[in-house]
Amino acid sequence: MSKIAVEESLSDISSALQQKGYEVITLKNEQDVQGCDCCVISGQDKNVMGMADVSTQQAVINADGSTAEQVCQQVEQRLR
Repeated sequence: MSKIAVEESLSDISSALQQKGYEVITLKNEQDVQGCDCCVISGQDKNVMGMADVSTQQAVINADGSTAEQVCQQVEQRLR
């Protein structure tokens, strides 16, 4: 099954993804994305200083304003 890195503050999304059978790890720093198929971020600190550094080639899903079910659907679409 796919391995998903989820930002620490998104526990409801982590739980929903685990219930769907995904392996979920807590995303605390950029090393945590190694070996993951997808990352889910809260978007709260996105591009704070007007800079964006790419540290992963995997799909990154911004969960800001989305329900846990909507994020799960986005993960499923990106991993097809």
